Amino acid sequence: MDRWPDNRAWFLLLPALCLLALVGGLPLLAVVNYGLHDIFTLDQVHWVGLQWFEDILHSDRFWASLGRSLLFAALALGIQVPLGILVAKLLLSLGRRAVWGLVLCALPLVVPWNMIPMLWLGMIDTQTGLLGPGLAAVGFDYKFNPVHTWVLILLVDTWHWLGLVAILAYAGLASVPPAYRQAAAIDGASGWAVFRHIELPRITGALAIVLLLRCVDSLMIYTEAFTINAGGPGDATRFLTLELGEEIKGFSYGQAAARASLYFLIVLSIVWAFVIATRRDEASP
Repeated sequence: MDRWPDNRAWFLLLPALCLLALVGGLPLLAVVNYGLHDIFTLDQVHWVGLQWFEDILHSDRFWASLGRSLLFAALALGIQVPLGILVAKLLLSLGRRAVWGLVLCALPLVVPWNMIPMLWLGMIDTQTGLLGPGLAAVGFDYKFNPVHTWVLILLVDTWHWLGLVAILAYAGLASVPPAYRQAAAIDGASGWAVFRHIELPRITGALAIVLLLRCVDSLMIYTEAFTINAGGPGDATRFLTLELGEEIKGFSYGQAAARASLYFLIVLSIVWAFVIATRRDEASP
C-alpha cells in the first residue's frame, strides 16, 4: 500500500506514453525496417538485411562526417555555454530592466530557421550588407574557404541559440537568494568564488538541460551548412545530416533509412552517457 501513489502516477502517465509510442515509436520502427530493404518504388522493395549498415560503417566518409559533426558540437557548446552564462550575469545586474534584455535574447529564437543563413549571407555582403562594408573597410576579405565557412556557421548558430542558454542560465541565477550573495560580500569573497560556490550549483540543472539540447541540436545542423556553402568547400562542412540529405534527394531511401537509424543510435548513446554522468554527479557527496 505504501507504493500505491507511485504506481498511480505511472497510470496517469500511461496516455502520454501511448501517444509517444504512436507518434515516435511506430515511425522509428518503420525507418529501421526500411533500412533493411533496397527500395526502388513502393512496389519494388528487396530485402538486403544489414548490407546498408555495413556499407555505411565501412565508409571513410561516414567517419569523417561524424568527426566533423562532433567537432562542431564541441565548439558550439564551448562557445555558447560560457557566453550565455556571461550574458545572464550581465542581465542579472540590470535588475528589473533585465526583462528587455531577455526579450532581445529571445528574438533570434523566433526567426524562421530557413531564413537565418540567408539573413547572415546578406549581412556580410560587401555591397549591400550591414556588416560587409565594415569588414571590407578594416581589410577583412571574406572568402568561402574552410576556416571562414566554419567561423560563419558557428557565428550563425551562436546568434540563433545563445538566447536559449542565456535565458535558462538567468532563470537559475535569479533563483539564488540575495542573502547568499550578501553573506559572500561580507566575507570578502571574490566574484569568481561567488559564482563557483554559490551560483554555479544553482544553475547546474539548467545547464544540464542546455548542454543536452544544444549537443543534440548541433548534431542535427543542416540548413546553415547547406545554405552557406552546401557542405563545402570540398567536404570541409559536410556533416552527418548533409550526407543523409543527399541520399534522400537521390531517392536512396533504403540506405537513407539505415543512415538515419545509425544517427539515432549515436544521439541515443550521447543522451544515455549524459544521463549516466548526471546521475553520478547527483549521487556524489
